Amino acid sequence: MKVAYNKTHVGDVLLVQLATESIVKTEVERAGDVAILKEESTGEIKAFNLFNASKYLDLDVAGNVEVTPELVQKIETALTTNGAEISLDVDFSPKFVVGYVEAKEKHPNADKLSVCKVNVGDETLQIVCGAPNVEAGQKVVVAKVGAVMPSGLLIKEGNLRGEDSFGMLCSARELAIPGAPEVKGILVLEDSAEVGSPFEIPSR
Repeated sequence: MKVAYNKTHVGDVLLVQLATESIVKTEVERAGDVAILKEESTGEIKAFNLFNASKYLDLDVAGNVEVTPELVQKIETALTTNGAEISLDVDFSPKFVVGYVEAKEKHPNADKLSVCKVNVGDETLQIVCGAPNVEAGQKVVVAKVGAVMPSGLLIKEGNLRGEDSFGMLCSARELAIPGAPEVKGILVLEDSAEVGSPFEIPSR
């Protein structure tokens, strides 16, 4: 779930994205202060907008809103108040974690891409990476599917030139780490970093 709020430029509206795929053809349903955005062909709820958001939430942010259990509870209360039947199934597991590159192979269809097998503690992910410095044996920062980068980019499952990718290996600059080098390349962590442990990025 991705949540955004910008009163100055958008108005007093909380924008909530539930699905990673964009809507092909939108059907809008209104329930009080809630505008529900559905995929017309399937009826699947992909997003909703909560108008008069400050009536339900205390928000002092312009941009992406950190999704916490407290925030979800308040949004659920607002939905119930307006009679909007929307289920919020939110995964609070860490989305930025320490990973270990177990294997790296050249992408069969792209000279500058590598196909990596990355252990993130509870599973091993296939991630396609374009960084020139990625190598097997490194400990790296993995943005898992569902992570929201400091830039606002939502990490989704992808397919790059025929190879599936389930996350992203991050550079210091992409993580908005102060003093990050301008050179291209992922952030390589110390050997002492614990695989699967959360990686805290600077507050946004």
